[in-house]
Amino acid sequence: YVPPQVRKAQEALDDKKREELGRLKKMVNGLINRLSEPNLSSISGQLEELYMANSRKDMNETLTDILMNACVTAVAMPARLMMEHVLLVSILHHTVGIEVGAHFLEAVVKKFDELYKSDAEGKECENLFALIAHLYNFHVVHSLLIFDILKRLVSSFTEKDIELILFLLKNVGFSLRKDDPLALKELISEAQSKANTVEKKLQDQTRVRFMLETMLALRNNDMRKIPGYDPEPVEKLRKLQRTLVHNSGSGKETQLRVSLESLLNADKVGRWWIVGSSWSGAPMIDGTNNKTQQKLHIGKVSSKIMELARKQRMNTDIRRGIFCVLMTSEDFLDAFEKLLE
Repeated sequence: YVPPQVRKAQEALDDKKREELGRLKKMVNGLINRLSEPNLSSISGQLEELYMANSRKDMNETLTDILMNACVTAVAMPARLMMEHVLLVSILHHTVGIEVGAHFLEAVVKKFDELYKSDAEGKECENLFALIAHLYNFHVVHSLLIFDILKRLVSSFTEKDIELILFLLKNVGFSLRKDDPLALKELISEAQSKANTVEKKLQDQTRVRFMLETMLALRNNDMRKIPGYDPEPVEKLRKLQRTLVHNSGSGKETQLRVSLESLLNADKVGRWWIVGSSWSGAPMIDGTNNKTQQKLHIGKVSSKIMELARKQRMNTDIRRGIFCVLMTSEDFLDAFEKLLE
């Protein structure tokens, strides 16, 4: 039972929250609508200030919703516009915190998985694929995720998959080759064997042949063989990213090394790639052995130390354990090791 007074206060609070979120959405929308290469610096700065003034959760959700609405349309998005939107995410990922990129990436991958399974007619799937490719281009996500997606496409190998593989290789193929040549080589041989087995079933043979030629050109590092390949725009924006992020490495260490499976099961097994992320319903934690873990193995401790612990009112096993470790360790490294145990 909720008393009327409390109920009224709760409703007023909800209305206030809704109003705040609406205002925030308007501000973020206004900034995203004006987004272009020359004003990227000022817009990312303004969004940073909004991150400082509002809760991270609200900002992440608002920004992700607005970017998804802008980029995931039924018609193909211009590549340049797509890159600028992802570059903004990348800058915030490096300056505000990795949860910005992680939240956006998870939303994009889940939406892609949903549309890929439903065989949607429009270009939404390609647009989402472009978002993932550019998140990799601008060092938000590691090549592990890209290889996971490519393996999944190669294993099903329909005409739609071949189109998507070609699209991805054209966008990030040479970066993949630089990051993990061995994985790319394995993927190419897998695609070749798959192409030989399903050659009869596919109507459009030229597409398959073209895909294999593109893969071989990638393996041989031959850019001329890939029609329409132009690394110039990405390189230009990467340069801009380096100047805005203020560190020469452009944040390779902040890349999210997360697999496709982890992203899709994030609600069930938690988000280990975000520090301090909430953990709900984790299947691997079992309540039965909690009591056994309470007893700490602190080795043989003299009765004198135990007496001191008692005098200092260390009244639980854990407190006594920590006290004894601190009092009996040889140096800080020894204490660290024992505390970890």
